[in-house]
Amino acid sequence: MKKLFLIITCCFVTASTFAQNIISETESGDAEGSLVQTPCAIIPEPVSLMKKTGTFTLPENVIIQTTKSAELKQSIAYLSDRITTATGKFVSTLASSTHPTIKLILNAQDDTQLGAEGYKLNVNPTQVVITANKPAGIFYGVQSLLQLFPAEIESKELVKDIKWKASCVDVVDYPKLGWRGLMFDVARHFFTKQEVKQFIDDMVRYKFNLLHLHLADDEGWRIEIKGLTKLTEIGAWSVKKTGTFGDFIPPTPDEPRTYGGFYTQEDIKELVQYAQERFVNILPEIDVPGHSLAIIASYPELSCTPDAVNYKVRSGEKIMDWSRGAPPIALVDNTLCPANEKVYTFLDTVITQVAKLFPFEYIHMGGDEASHNFWEKNDQIKQLMQREGLKTIPQVQAYFEKRVEQIVMAKGKKFMGWDEILEGGVSPTAAVMSWRGMKYGIQAANDKHNVVMSPTDFAYLDYMQADAITEPRVYASLRLNKAYQFNPVPASVNAQYVIGGQANLWTEQVFTFRQVEYMLWPRAFAISESVWSPIEKKNWTNFVDRTEQHFKRLDFAEIKYSPAIYDPIFTVKRSADKQLMVELTPEIDGLDIYYSFDNSTPDRFYPKYTGALQVPKDASMLRVITYRGKQPIGRLISMPVADLQKRSK
Repeated sequence: MKKLFLIITCCFVTASTFAQNIISETESGDAEGSLVQTPCAIIPEPVSLMKKTGTFTLPENVIIQTTKSAELKQSIAYLSDRITTATGKFVSTLASSTHPTIKLILNAQDDTQLGAEGYKLNVNPTQVVITANKPAGIFYGVQSLLQLFPAEIESKELVKDIKWKASCVDVVDYPKLGWRGLMFDVARHFFTKQEVKQFIDDMVRYKFNLLHLHLADDEGWRIEIKGLTKLTEIGAWSVKKTGTFGDFIPPTPDEPRTYGGFYTQEDIKELVQYAQERFVNILPEIDVPGHSLAIIASYPELSCTPDAVNYKVRSGEKIMDWSRGAPPIALVDNTLCPANEKVYTFLDTVITQVAKLFPFEYIHMGGDEASHNFWEKNDQIKQLMQREGLKTIPQVQAYFEKRVEQIVMAKGKKFMGWDEILEGGVSPTAAVMSWRGMKYGIQAANDKHNVVMSPTDFAYLDYMQADAITEPRVYASLRLNKAYQFNPVPASVNAQYVIGGQANLWTEQVFTFRQVEYMLWPRAFAISESVWSPIEKKNWTNFVDRTEQHFKRLDFAEIKYSPAIYDPIFTVKRSADKQLMVELTPEIDGLDIYYSFDNSTPDRFYPKYTGALQVPKDASMLRVITYRGKQPIGRLISMPVADLQKRSK
């Protein structure tokens, strides 16, 4: 059968272009489909990708050949499952074969270029070969291989009438950073063990290797601690509320506290094993001394405040006053008492068990946003300051952090905290997770602390990614193009102390796992590329092209994602004569914006946006939609003029 190959773009890596490209293959008159796309759209961008002529086609019987089947059992099982599920093809594993389909090879001698997680992927017309120094590298090579097949490979069920082809390529790839993380806040709202597993499955597709679990906060305690049963009997449960978190009416005493949950220690062991099988470490976080209302509701004697006996686990009502900035003014005392020895006994019990459950070398102990107003007027704190020679309240927290670090280190673990631990003095061995911008991470690294960069500016995935009219309202925005600018190793930092980078998903306004997915993707694509790929490979236009290819993959994987890149950015101004003006800016190129002010729904036959719009005097609604050519691609956005007027002030 005659085949016509249409080369749309070229995947050669040269000094002038970093693009991975798309080849469309037309099968004229073929019963299996008239158009098959075989993209070279790998995320994160490999260090080197060279496109070769030809394509590889999966045969009906797929033979995976390796002499290291025991060491590579995770990758073999993963690859076999993905191929079998979507394609229906039979997969077997052999130590030797005359015609292997896919060869997985661990180097007898290390290739120093690849390190522990790098790989080489060679796709030829008759065979695929993945080589690496370590099993993790093979696993990441498998991820890249799967991304070369049609998007339907992501399907959770059999897909028929697909040519399972992959472009022939030579890839050499290895990560920029060893710590490539995503933080999942399971404290504000409880997410099930199965949902955490799904989170892990989703993140490894894009070569993340660190899951940071935020296990304790004002809204819930999520891990069983033997001997401290009230943590899960009381601390894990709140009143279910629906609406805008933070604005809820305080619960009444008769409302049932049945919303929440926790992980048993057996659950944690299962999650740790599940993650390890996918080359993911889990970093546990127990956030103290602030964010501790769930602890205090369970054990009020750990507070400095006598009224703590009346405290309940937060259900989303207001407990902080942020009007004066950070640290906030606490309306209830959600801090542990640094002057109370029972606190350190409690934490020793908790950390002992956490250290045994999580094999990862670090334990994160929080340290952020601890309110000081209750401490400032407390006699126990004043006595502590006099006894220890502490001059300021930040030094009180530093005293607390140093004592907690000693407990962590006594369990054979390394201590990590949010960047507030730098205030008031910090132990030289403490590691810092920098969230309040890059400057604290730069400061800490230059002072020879190990640092993980996770700045709000680029990596807070709870922020709105589109206009506030389309999203649950949060106090800040982070669009995809801004996330893509994340550089965890800026020129001004002592790079040897930047051990990693990550993005954080706080879940105050995220009530369901589908919304978790929506907040993660595609911004986590940008983060994955920021922590894996060389900075010189970054190219926004190319990244957008690959992101759109991966939208199709997420569709087949049934993973929800945000289409915000197709939404225009609204900028509201007043003209010199005080007229209300609106500018509409696409986030990506190649889109046309159509609009209406007459309350009707615009399409491409309506006025096309070409410049700033003056809002008609009596208009009550601006509606906009984006098109690519003749096809609508963005969401219909209905923007009340009253909202525009508020923004102009």
